[in-house]
Amino acid sequence: MSATTSPRTFRVKSFGCQMNVYDGERMGELLQAQGMAAAEEGADADLVVLNTCHIREKATEKVYSDIGRLRRDDGTTPLIAVAGCVAQAEGEEIMARAPSVKVVVGPQSYHRLPDMVAEAAQGRRATETDMPAEAKFAALPRRRRSGPSAFLTVQEGCDKFCTYCVVPYTRGAEISRPFADLVEEAKLLVEGGAREITLLGQNVNAWASEDARGRAIGLAGLAEELARIPDLARIRYTTSHPADMDDALIEAHGTNAKLMPFLHLPVQSGNDRVLRAMNRSHTAESYLKLLDRVRAARPDIALSGDFIVGFPGETDAEFEDTLRLVDAVGYAQAFSFKYSARPGTPAATMDGHVPATVMDERLQRLQAALNRDQLAFNKASEGKRCPVLVERRGKHPGQWLGKSPWLQSVHFIADVRIGDLVEVDLLEAGPNSIAGRPLS
Repeated sequence: MSATTSPRTFRVKSFGCQMNVYDGERMGELLQAQGMAAAEEGADADLVVLNTCHIREKATEKVYSDIGRLRRDDGTTPLIAVAGCVAQAEGEEIMARAPSVKVVVGPQSYHRLPDMVAEAAQGRRATETDMPAEAKFAALPRRRRSGPSAFLTVQEGCDKFCTYCVVPYTRGAEISRPFADLVEEAKLLVEGGAREITLLGQNVNAWASEDARGRAIGLAGLAEELARIPDLARIRYTTSHPADMDDALIEAHGTNAKLMPFLHLPVQSGNDRVLRAMNRSHTAESYLKLLDRVRAARPDIALSGDFIVGFPGETDAEFEDTLRLVDAVGYAQAFSFKYSARPGTPAATMDGHVPATVMDERLQRLQAALNRDQLAFNKASEGKRCPVLVERRGKHPGQWLGKSPWLQSVHFIADVRIGDLVEVDLLEAGPNSIAGRPLS
């Protein structure tokens, strides 16, 4: 494709969190609304959008590696756009280091992507990293088609300023989308085929708005309203912050039948000194008491969390506190990472950075404990009967894959369709999936 030819096909590659997946889908919808088509699997695309994540280690360098891999055998490259959090944080440097990148757009400005691509097709490089979040959502096209499980961003940004995290700098301050807009988008997703909707936000349970009567409403109220959509069978939400887990939301887990029994509630560490250094607002004790309240409302709830090992200054004894917290909770699943410094965050300049070999050993011990508990949770599901939402075909003839209410991957043989809710007996559990048998 020459510099003055408008792209006809595109591919969006999203990395990182579920919100990036949502953003990638919306960018694809924007480009399709301009007459472009998604490139076929394995085919070259005229436009490639790298939708980046800044959370993972060496995220910026991985962007340059991805850019390099886009060079074709004949030496040409597609029109390359870098979007997402790395674009927000490193936009000027990307433009300086990677001449093949023609568009850099931050996560709050991607509604301008079609115009920027048009500029680039005329030979003008374009950068946009402003943060007008509400303008972005107002400019996005109406939702049309959806898979059986869909994402819906309800809240963006973060005001918590954890000392290790770049989100407040790349996504901006907390902002909640209006109630009416979310109800409308949810209905469109269901009309397009969604049976399950996952509400997304950096601190999703901080969402707040006013309902149709002008009354203040939180996430529990939004979930209650969405539960009235007849063909919507399931509601989930992620990622939550312990400070925003209010009484109404806890109660909703026991009263809203469509709200699934799964809660992802990051703790990050089991040691109070480390939590203070991270600027987390909870203690290990307050976190455990909060989980007790959630379990009282919904005894069968599956719990998930996030952990960072090797935060600056973390001692062996402090890490042991994290292992004790893991033992106390019994997570159904969890995510764990070695601390990695992010430029511009307070933790990056703290003393006492933990050697890589120590972090490796701690991460292995932590993951062994988390894997143990995940397998135990799955094993405890053997003998249960539950509805499974069919999401895709499996590897074997007649095999289908779907999710249990507790977000477990379930595989079974049946004559069904994507989007069906199938009653399944859970027979044999492994660490990552469960074999089931549908009712005849």
